Amino acid sequence: MTTPRAPLTGGALIAGAMMISNVAVYGFSVAAARMLLPAELGAVTALLGLLLMGSVLSLGLQAATARRIAVDPDHRDDICRTTVRVVLVAGCLMGAIVAASTFVLSPALKLRSPWAVVMCGVVLVPLTVMGAAAGIAQGTGRWRTLAAIYVANGAGRFVGGVVALMINPSAPSAMIGIAVGALLPVLAGWPVLRGHVGGSTQISSRPFVREAVLGSHTLLAFFVLSNLDVLIARNLFEEHTSGLYAAGVILAKAALFTPQFVSVVLFPDLARATDRSTRTRALVAVAGIGAVTVLGTFALSSVALALVGGDQYAAIQDRLWLFALSGAMLSIVHLLVFDALARHRHGVGLALWLGSTALLAAAYGLDVDLTGLVVTVIAVATALATWTGLNPRILRGDAPVS
Repeated sequence: MTTPRAPLTGGALIAGAMMISNVAVYGFSVAAARMLLPAELGAVTALLGLLLMGSVLSLGLQAATARRIAVDPDHRDDICRTTVRVVLVAGCLMGAIVAASTFVLSPALKLRSPWAVVMCGVVLVPLTVMGAAAGIAQGTGRWRTLAAIYVANGAGRFVGGVVALMINPSAPSAMIGIAVGALLPVLAGWPVLRGHVGGSTQISSRPFVREAVLGSHTLLAFFVLSNLDVLIARNLFEEHTSGLYAAGVILAKAALFTPQFVSVVLFPDLARATDRSTRTRALVAVAGIGAVTVLGTFALSSVALALVGGDQYAAIQDRLWLFALSGAMLSIVHLLVFDALARHRHGVGLALWLGSTALLAAAYGLDVDLTGLVVTVIAVATALATWTGLNPRILRGDAPVS
């Protein structure tokens, strides 16, 4: 049973762990910005966006596992065994699909080598296993283990990626380093996995797989939306401008993921909630963090410029606050998506796909420049946050247990 003190304690621990992880991931992006030319940075940023979209299966498994444990603790062991049984096959399948997509994505992203996308597929296998471990730790309230998984994920990205770029400053090399680093969070999460390897289970895996697939679809829709601008910039702009936009996206991603600990810690409570108080608390926290980020970026633009790569990106210094605002608005959408998943409401995915369609139509239909693209992202994210937050069907809190 979770005590009233547990969410606060877990929140502080996970907030610290995710801050370390985000700083490490951010550190890799900054290191890449300094070690690579803008054109090559644009390629790496596009690949990171692809990797993030491919990781939706990991997050879907994590959300499905955590929700089921939270609402049905009597069958916790069966749920955990089902998760472990499904995860390796699912990870290999996702990795193979992404690796095979290199024949389409490499020319679309103007990549010099097809191996970069193949390595993205390799990375997704351990990342999916990590999602299963994180879901078990999150659902059972094992915050120390979950914190270790998050820290290991960030540390693996930073160390593996930076060392690889030091050896060979190229996009394929970066993906190889990230693939090696992705093994660290699996090792960190092994304590919650090993006790559930093998053995029989009294529950069918089909409802779990269905929920994981639906959740992954919803999260895919979100990550397509939140990374589509990078792919558009890579395709629509010339390489130098694409690199400038990629530098701004570093700040946008920081604003997007800094408040993520709120949804992680409150996810079990959101799954059990019968009113809107938990949701309201979470929204206030995420919006507050976003406001501070935007105001800080506006007031300290020179500091923000140094953090995204330095003087070679000075052309966008006066627009960095717009990137922070785009990330802040997407962080609100992110929270509302996880709130819907916690209550087994997957209809929000349609709205996210419509948002991506609108972003594509506006970017190519209006032939936007760098500023126009980030403003379009802000407009789409604001519309989605408003619709998702106010839609009565999405707000219903009567999600089924199974």
